[in-house]
Amino acid sequence: MNPATQPFVLSQPTQAFLHQPKRMLIGGQWVEAVAGQTFAVHDPAGENIIAHVPEGRAEDVDLAVRAARRAFESGPWATMSPAERGKIIWRIGDLLLQHADELAEIESLDNGKPRAVAYAADVPLSADMFHYMAGWATKIHGNHLSLSCLYTPGVPYHAYTRSEPIGVVGQIIPWNFPLLMAAWKLAPALAAGCTVVLKVAEETPLSALRLGELLQAAGLPDGVVNIVTGYGETAGAALAAHPGVDKVAFTGSTEVGRLIVQAAAGNLKKVSLELGGKSPNIIFKDADLDTAIAGAASAIFFNHGQCCCAGSRLYVEKSVFDRVVDGVANIAQKIKLGPGMDPNTEMGPLVSSIQQNRVCGYLDLGRQEGARAVVGGQRRQGSGYFVEPTVLVDTQPQMRVVQEEIFGPVVVAMPFENLEDELVAEANNSIYGLAAGIWTHDLSRAHRVAARLKAGTVWVNCYNIFDASLPFGGYKQSGWGRESSEAVLSNYLETKAVAIRL
Repeated sequence: MNPATQPFVLSQPTQAFLHQPKRMLIGGQWVEAVAGQTFAVHDPAGENIIAHVPEGRAEDVDLAVRAARRAFESGPWATMSPAERGKIIWRIGDLLLQHADELAEIESLDNGKPRAVAYAADVPLSADMFHYMAGWATKIHGNHLSLSCLYTPGVPYHAYTRSEPIGVVGQIIPWNFPLLMAAWKLAPALAAGCTVVLKVAEETPLSALRLGELLQAAGLPDGVVNIVTGYGETAGAALAAHPGVDKVAFTGSTEVGRLIVQAAAGNLKKVSLELGGKSPNIIFKDADLDTAIAGAASAIFFNHGQCCCAGSRLYVEKSVFDRVVDGVANIAQKIKLGPGMDPNTEMGPLVSSIQQNRVCGYLDLGRQEGARAVVGGQRRQGSGYFVEPTVLVDTQPQMRVVQEEIFGPVVVAMPFENLEDELVAEANNSIYGLAAGIWTHDLSRAHRVAARLKAGTVWVNCYNIFDASLPFGGYKQSGWGRESSEAVLSNYLETKAVAIRL
């Protein structure tokens, strides 16, 4: 089908939200940008304007940081018990579930993803993160230590450590999972007792603004979370460089991650980064091939391939290579493209014309380098930023389509002989190390290869399995630190040692 914008009926709450003026949340108030400027938000399926939001700049970021500082040092959040904080965080999760229909529609309109996917995955996973982190609010603690004190033998000391919130946190999130990434960032920071300035992606600001309303409804004190809309090169850069920010947490491209690090150097603020990937997905001939084929297709085509952990490099044992490629191509050919609000849509548009041009530029480059599209390989004509699900073969390791992150529904498929050392070396031949997949019935091989892959997450006989209890992050240029699970709390805590002579 040719994608086209359809008059799908939006729920009354979604219509009401879209029609109300959009403001930024700073110090508990919904405000316009100081300069009074706004920018348009587009529906990527029809390219029409669906809202205007404030164009926050450095002066707006400064106001937000000051509000977060006041809330951290002197507001009720500063003296609130961990149990009280946890109850508020839990209520946020409950409110997300109560407004799941509305949030799924907003996410679909703003990002382009199918509403059904947003309802089944993005919203419940967001709620789950708040519920999970609510429990951690009461479980952050220090330790008692026994000191040797060789220089004062026989003198008793009482020593312990404290885990304390790091302070004001600047958080910058991407456009591929707008609501979920906001939850991944906000929930652990709140559990740790921090205050936040959240800068949302300019392409997809709407679900975070609705989330801000729900944060207030949950009873979050003024200034604890401040939400700024604006462009990365202005508002984002100002937040990363602001001397009043104690830590910056960023999810996005590796290229921008480097800029974040440079901007953070001024006051040596702490930095955590969840960046790009070019993840290997390995299918051995002994795997359940039907399951592996479906899994390989999902690994690359889920969320239109706009996933940092997408299984974009597909390595298949040579004797089953043709069968697997044909299977993935057959699935790709049957995927229904269309607007996210269409209940029949299986893949929506890419998020913007910039992203569509980027992906199509890589498709052109791949052809120039000698790659061949078994299926797809083109942008769809008509309105909307659609690109066909694509399987490329005849690729070589040095090709840019193999080495660089495309961030679209494009997989490069390559055969391998059953030489484990060579396979692992090739899988690790990347500047990235975010995720990997292994498909095999050989348990020993699965453990052996998983241990040797330089990746923060390895899925075996599955892919894209996420849970609030699983840490997520990358090796090499895929980032610093971990998101989710208990591990993420270290991003937002400082450890203080106390030694007392008795």
